[in-house]
Amino acid sequence: MPASPASPHALLTSSQVVALHSAYNQAAGWPHADVPCSPETAHWPAGLLGAVEENHRRNSLLWCEEDLARRVRAADAEIVANKRQIDAHNQARNNAIEQVDECLLLALGLVDASTVQCVHPVSRVSQTARLNSETAGSMIDRLSITSLKVRAMQLQTLRTDVDAVHIASAQQKWLRLQEQQRDLGHCLDELLADCLAGRAYFKIYRQFKMYNDPAYNSALRA
Repeated sequence: MPASPASPHALLTSSQVVALHSAYNQAAGWPHADVPCSPETAHWPAGLLGAVEENHRRNSLLWCEEDLARRVRAADAEIVANKRQIDAHNQARNNAIEQVDECLLLALGLVDASTVQCVHPVSRVSQTARLNSETAGSMIDRLSITSLKVRAMQLQTLRTDVDAVHIASAQQKWLRLQEQQRDLGHCLDELLADCLAGRAYFKIYRQFKMYNDPAYNSALRA
């Protein structure tokens, strides 16, 4: 059985996550500059805010690099540099997802604390709890990416250099993206509520990204 799980007030809510992502997206200098912490995150479990912020920062940097990598008039060396940055940011993004899961599982009492950073963390759950295939960290990562889409599509609706058809299309897509954001947030809240009630749990599987590791990527060894 889980040991000493956190109270609901000590965990994050999807509305707090969405508000945080939105604040980052609109902050001057983001994703390169730091953004003041939101008071609503003051009671989050230790280390959680930093992991959520790092995940969103890496997704924001990935967004920029992905755009640059699709240039058709840039020198090959510039595109190669973009690809290198994409790999680095993606590795850090996945590391941050795992850190989010570690913080939440510890706060929920669903993992043996002595094993939480191991390759195979040991779950501490009731026999009747269902295993959720997606982790809370992965859902927060998806909320991060969705927030970037919402912001980008909103900016499309404000353009003055396009016709009305483009604006109308962007508005419809913006509304649909916001619906997706709400639905995903609802699913995250339900998962955390079920974890707190002992009805569900999730595991950290580790991503084992091999493309940056010469020990596993033969092309790097070559």
